Parts: sequence; structure tokens; C-alpha cells
Amino acid sequence: MLPYVDSHAHLSMLASRGIDAQARLQALFAEGFGAVLDIGTRCDDLPERKAEFAHFPRVRFSAGIWPSAEALADPPAFMERLEKSLETITVDCAADRKVAAIGECGFDRHWNTDSALFPGEAELFDAQAEMALRLGLPLIVHSREAAAETASAIARHRGLAGVIHCFSYGLEEARRFLDLGFHISFSGTITYKNAENQREAARFVPADRLLLETDSPYLAPVPFRGKAAEPGMVEYIYAALAAIRGIGTAGLAESAAGNASRLFGLPEAAIRT
Repeated sequence: MLPYVDSHAHLSMLASRGIDAQARLQALFAEGFGAVLDIGTRCDDLPERKAEFAHFPRVRFSAGIWPSAEALADPPAFMERLEKSLETITVDCAADRKVAAIGECGFDRHWNTDSALFPGEAELFDAQAEMALRLGLPLIVHSREAAAETASAIARHRGLAGVIHCFSYGLEEARRFLDLGFHISFSGTITYKNAENQREAARFVPADRLLLETDSPYLAPVPFRGKAAEPGMVEYIYAALAAIRGIGTAGLAESAAGNASRLFGLPEAAIRT
């Protein structure tokens, strides 16, 4: 197996979909799989996720707050809880980098349609962006039907690095996020019939800004669409993106692994041994 990196997965959610994440990861890493970044969505989920998966040398973590209605109702309180969950493990940020990013956070106009929620989204994003800058970590950004709002928010934070995960826009939006210095991550949706705008963007994104992800357990790629996704399915996303760009899958896997290593501060050995 090639050293694929799945840059965005929710490992602790797999059990509810009938997938034994422990067994699956063990098998994948035994076959040469590169690495998985396990993503936080709640202010206090990091300790339990680390307890479950930190024994895998090639699993890294993010800590963040997804823009749920509950979190948007009181951003300061949720940020305080996130800070507390990081207090005892911030040494990881300077040592083995088990905590490799902040997020996912961002803007979701698909679910958060009530304009009363919009100020809370911005406040929660800004707080996590500042946390990322303070800790010297990249930010993992969720952006759905909110490209303009997301780009404006990123621009407010000078020097912020990160990735637009599960990129769902087209070429114009890709240009804007790239101009802001961000990476672009493509998911299984790039294999869907109606995603030509994403495929156009995927042909354009420079090789040194590309990441790939499953967003497990969501958005399984063709031919698994409709089933629960798991990290091993990222192989199909790599194959699809390589075909779109007219390059070899091995070369794409190598460049994406390097991008993940540089963005998330991982030593090369963490994703290649």
C-alpha cells in the first residue's frame, strides 16, 4: 500500500456506524498506510479521543469546536472549556505534536440558516483562529455554502495557516483561499457525478497545497457512496484525484504526505515508517 495520508477523519464516530476503528487502523498501518488526522468537533472531546487512539504512532489530533447551535449560543463558555481540555497536553504542541491543529471550526450556511447564529459563528471562528496563532498550529476550517464569509474571516488573522477541509466550491473560491495562504483538501465528493466544479478546482490547486481526506464516517467515495466512510477509502480518493490531474497515484501520495508533514509539523518518519 502507498503511504496515504487521510488528513481529516472522525475516528471516534466510526463505532456508531459498525466499524471497529482500532482493528481497521491496525490493519492499515500494517500495510504501510501513512497517517490519519483525527478531528475534533466538540470543546471537550480531545481527552477521550487521545485515550482511544494516541497509541497509534501515526495518528495525530486536532482540537476544536464545530459551529453547532449549542456552541454558537455561548462561544466564550465553549472556548473556555476547549482551553481547559488543552491545558494538560499543550506540551504535545512542542514535543511529539500529537496535537497537530486547531479545529474544525468555521461557517455552515447549509445548517445554520438563522441569521441570529451568524455573529456566534464569527466569534467562535475568531477565537479558534487566535488560539491557533498563539499555539503555532494550523487551523482546520469547515466551510459550507459560505465561501465569502470564510475568506473574510481568514483574512482577519494575519499569518494564519491552515486548510479548507472537504472543499466543496469551484475554481474562483479555490483561488481566493490559495491567495490567503491556505491548503485545499478534497474528499470523496470529488468522485460524485455532480462535482465538476470541484474537479475543475482540483486541476488548478498547486501540488504543494493539496491534501486529501475521507471525512470519515461521512462522504464515502464512489463506489462506496451511501455507506460509512473509513480511512482506508482514501485510496479511492487519491486514485480519482490523480486521474483528474493526469498524474500517477504514487506521486500524488508522496506529495500529499509531504504537504501534511509540513503543514501539521509532523516529522517525515511519522508518516513514512
